Amino acid sequence: MNRTLHLAAVYWAGVFALAFGLGIGRTLWLAPQIGAFGAVLCEVPLVLAASWWWARRLLQRRSLPSRASAFAMGAIAFALLIVAEVALSVLAFGISASEWAASLAAPVGALGLAGQLGFALVPGLVWEAEPTC
Repeated sequence: MNRTLHLAAVYWAGVFALAFGLGIGRTLWLAPQIGAFGAVLCEVPLVLAASWWWARRLLQRRSLPSRASAFAMGAIAFALLIVAEVALSVLAFGISASEWAASLAAPVGALGLAGQLGFALVPGLVWEAEPTC
């Protein structure tokens, strides 16, 4: 389990750093040009492709004992992501946790959440799909 926790934290940190940078560009440059939904629609595939690449790198040579461990890695990383999202909303943007949760019901929020759930599933899917993992 210790290895799973470590890989989950590294997986989350790598993808979160990329997504944070993309999110700044999406918010400041792309969303004003094409709208918030279109901007998120452009960002999600990039983040999922990066998630796949990063998970594949982390799971090379079956560094976890089972597919269940790989799915646990994704679930733990997802939990870290949600904590970070709520913390950023509250601390950086003055949005309450309940307001953040309510925003997930809007189309843009639902699309972002779908991408985040995809991020959570990627390690287990990589385990299944990649012969070297």
